Amino acid sequence: MYQYEHIKLSDYVRSGEGGQGVAYTHRSEKRLAKLFNPGFDADLAVKEFEMARAACDLGVPTPQPLRLITDGERVGTEYELIEHKRSFCRIISEEPARMEEISLRFAGACKALHAMKADTARIPSMKARMQAFYAREGVVPDCLKEKILPALDQIPDTPYCLHGDMQIGNIITAGGKDLWIDIGQFAYGAPEWDISLCWRVSQIADPRMTDRLFHLTPDQMKRHWEIFAPAYYGVDPEQIDLKIKQLLPYSVIKASYMRFITYHEPVPEDLARRMAEAL
Repeated sequence: MYQYEHIKLSDYVRSGEGGQGVAYTHRSEKRLAKLFNPGFDADLAVKEFEMARAACDLGVPTPQPLRLITDGERVGTEYELIEHKRSFCRIISEEPARMEEISLRFAGACKALHAMKADTARIPSMKARMQAFYAREGVVPDCLKEKILPALDQIPDTPYCLHGDMQIGNIITAGGKDLWIDIGQFAYGAPEWDISLCWRVSQIADPRMTDRLFHLTPDQMKRHWEIFAPAYYGVDPEQIDLKIKQLLPYSVIKASYMRFITYHEPVPEDLARRMAEAL
């Protein structure tokens, strides 16, 4: 059974913020603490820790998870600190001329991860994770659930690795190595689960949100997708619209799940109806 170790925040310096929590760097040791926002289920930290360990054991390039932690109010995981690191989105923000280079590197990293065979006895299926979520009561209105559960039955399951929250803010580089971070949603299955999220975040039109999450503008996010997608799929840009149509069911299905684990709120009825119509 896993135990949470108490930390003193006075030993850390706040160093980043994401959709689910806050990151802190230890003042003297090479440690990075990620604490989920207040109210998050403690099991979420345990699952992230387990998935990070499983990914490391498979050889996925990712920081080593060290221990489960709590500050008395929040829970999270502590990782090895990767010094002098920069996220891919931070590089594009600070050096816009490198947009194509970084987007192409991101495509290569995604393809490499999706080619890795998963340990299916230890790592969950993304399809099964979504089926379990939509089978729960009180998280998704019936109008959406009734369309999604049959659609999930038709989605293939493949035994290859998925990041689970794949987007350009969740990969860093340091010392010539590119590393995946925030790997708590690690799973196996069809790569469309990951690529649909890459597409969806590229469509965010709110400049405040894209700046807070990615340090980029909406136009930069769209341009990143335009470079990334043809490179990932190995097709001409003119063929990407067809790929997007194939991604839509995955995007709609996963959107409710990501909303729930981020905000702990069920999908509103009006939004659920619009999502159902998109399937």
